[in-house]
This record gives sequence, C-alpha cells and structure tokens, in this order.
Amino acid sequence: MDEKTAELRDLFVEATGSESVTERQDAARGTLVDADAESVDGTARDLVAAMRERYGFSTDLDDDAYVLVARGRFEADDEAVAAALRDALAEREETDVDPDAIDAETVRKARLDLHLVRESDREVGCEYADADSADADSADADFAYEDLKQLTGAGNSIVECAEELDAAPDRVARYAAVARVDLTSTQANDRFRDAFRDLFTDADIEGSLASTAREDGLKEATEDIETDVSL
Repeated sequence: MDEKTAELRDLFVEATGSESVTERQDAARGTLVDADAESVDGTARDLVAAMRERYGFSTDLDDDAYVLVARGRFEADDEAVAAALRDALAEREETDVDPDAIDAETVRKARLDLHLVRESDREVGCEYADADSADADSADADFAYEDLKQLTGAGNSIVECAEELDAAPDRVARYAAVARVDLTSTQANDRFRDAFRDLFTDADIEGSLASTAREDGLKEATEDIETDVSL
C-alpha cells in the first residue's frame, strides 16, 4: 500500500468510527486540524445524502464510502481510492459490501454519481492508451465527446448515438454516462461539484472562516436546484 492509499484508508477508518485507529490518528485527536477535518467530513456526508436522495446512486457503497470517493477525486487516482476502500471495509465487523468486489470501475461509477468527472473521463480513446497495437488497430474510430454530449442532450438513445457516430454501442455507452453527468451537473449549476471541490481543496483555511465557507457551500449546493431532470 503506497503512502496516499494508506492515508485515504486511515481517513476512512477514522471517519466511520472503526475501533482500529492508527498511532498517527490518535495523536491528532483534539487538535484544530482534527476538528476541522470532522467538519469537512460532516458537510461532505450531508452533500452525499442530498445527492443520493435527489438522483439515486449506482453502487452499493454507503455514504461514508462516497465521502472517501469524493475526497479521493482531488487527492488520488481511482485505483488508489479503491485500494483504500477495500482495506478499510475489510476491517469492519459488518458490511453489506464485499471489499474484494471494489475496484477502480466501482470508484469511477461512484464519482460520476457525485458529479465528479475527471477530464480523462471525457477523453475518447483513452481506454486504448495501454493496449497493444493489435487492440488499437481493431478499435472502432474515435468520435468527439462534445458530439456525443450534444446527441445525448437531445434525447438520443445509445443505439442512435452509436449509429450517428459510427461507433460501437458499448464504447458510446461508457462516454454517454459521462455526458449525462455533465448535463445533469450543468442543470444544477455545478453546485455539488463545486461544493466538493471547495471542501477538499481548501485545507489551508482554518477556524470559523472554514466552517462558514463550508456551511455556505452546502446551503448553496442544496438550494434552488433543478429537480426536473430527465435525460
């Protein structure tokens, strides 16, 4: 386990109340940084719960796991987040999720549930980046993500999009899922995405200023959001 994966795992274990607490975590208890971290995780859980109720989620992960996925979006790649989740869930006495079933694709789906798209998710053809030349040669032609996004926004099905783009339906489906997230996030003025970004990228802000900013971010994210989403 590398340092970043271990750090994410420790954060998840502590946030979910596991009895397994590392020496580093125990030493940090009672500090301003620790209190601020608890405030961040609490606000993130509220955001996750609001999104689960509004949109529904595509994985069996609980809210605490989704918080780790949100944090990991800004600190590590999906593989590292998946490893952290597997290790942390394995230590739980009871869990409804098989830790061994969690992989990078599980984390990717959870990220998309939270409107946390990576730029690489939009890069059509990146799934062939590590393929050998034979695989690359057999792949169907790439298409423009923006073209797919426009077709998806217009209400076209996966099959219709595939025909229009002259691409395999399974490839189109993968990127159409991202396009739907982008469209839904835009309809919500990207408030959830921005709220998570503000939570997990302002670690240098301390005290009441941080708390006020986070409370305002949560309020803005959950107010006046378009609920009539049908993509």
